[in-house]
Amino acid sequence: MLAAIEAGGTKFVLAVGPSPDAITARHTIPTRDPRATLAEAAAWFATQGPLTALGIGSFGPVELDRASPKWGFITTTPKPGWGDTDVARHLSVALGGLPVGFDTDVNAAALAEHAARGGEGGSLAYLTIGTGIGGGLVLDGRPVHGIAHPEVGHIYPRRHPEDATFAGTCPHHGDCLEGLAAGPAVMARWGASLSELPADHAAHAIIADYIAQACHTLFASVAVEEVVIGGGVAQTPGLVEKIAARARALDAGYLPGGARHRVIAPRLGTDSGITGAMLLAWAAAAEA
Repeated sequence: MLAAIEAGGTKFVLAVGPSPDAITARHTIPTRDPRATLAEAAAWFATQGPLTALGIGSFGPVELDRASPKWGFITTTPKPGWGDTDVARHLSVALGGLPVGFDTDVNAAALAEHAARGGEGGSLAYLTIGTGIGGGLVLDGRPVHGIAHPEVGHIYPRRHPEDATFAGTCPHHGDCLEGLAAGPAVMARWGASLSELPADHAAHAIIADYIAQACHTLFASVAVEEVVIGGGVAQTPGLVEKIAARARALDAGYLPGGARHRVIAPRLGTDSGITGAMLLAWAAAAEA
């Protein structure tokens, strides 16, 4: 039996099952302080019978270098109280020394979406547009880490001509992609979520433009075949289609991938993250 956690800034989704495509039980808890949240997660898993491995897809930034003494930590997150928090090793010990697979929540989601499309080679990116913006990459079937992990939400897009004066909400960068297009940035400008604004409101075109710029950057820089758009903001009706159309316009027929570059909604709906965490558990069990 595998165990999995999709660790988000507002909630932890917990699941168990015999394989990544067979979740038999799940439970959601609020993200409170680390001690209370991790204890509640461990207590639920303890009721689920013998477990083989645990997979964690976590909000970040996180430490992914296995050689680091802080592997499995959430590091410099702006989430109050969660900076420098040991997540992976703490839960491994609490669950009797289980092997743990650990990655970002968006890399986990990217792995799940890659598996859902067939899982044989190929490349895609997963962008989540919600309280923040994160991006996970799978190239040739493997998640991309580099020296750390991708931080696609903190690239700087060109400013939309109807949005030239907004300072942005990112506490680090101001008007980076996250500071311009995440949920709090929408609320700060227009006083409502994107889905609450009228369909003809200028906000829809502005946000679609910023996310489309990120998609074009991914198509042009790492040649992914697909960008999968998830997260709460992305569930706004018609937004993914607007992003796709704007990304095609930005390309202007140049990129050699042509129509193979696609912007799509998640194949797994809202289950991409937890399914990816199950895949991390599956891999950890195989390596143990």
